[in-house]
Amino acid sequence: MRVALILLLLGSVAASAAEPDRLGRGKAVFDYWCQACHGRGADKPGTVALQVKYKGQLPAPLEERHDLGPDLVKSAVRRGISIMPFFRKTEISDADLDALAAYLARKR
Repeated sequence: MRVALILLLLGSVAASAAEPDRLGRGKAVFDYWCQACHGRGADKPGTVALQVKYKGQLPAPLEERHDLGPDLVKSAVRRGISIMPFFRKTEISDADLDALAAYLARKR
């Protein structure tokens, strides 16, 4: 019983230690693939399009959003939205997409 509890606690500590690495990887994926269109600034076409769409009701830069769930992020990346292209697994791997989704869905 004690061994099982210790293993459970160690697994929990390892998982929480891995979360910053996962979010860091997600940030790196965002910076590489998404920043050019969805970053902060008036020169970012995805951000400008979201400013028009949401009329100030939601933040336009994706990193400032609080409503992006992992499933929405994954669907948008794999299927594309409007003029946003879809990204294949050879471009953004499933592991990188999981990290990106965790990064954009993180609680601030």
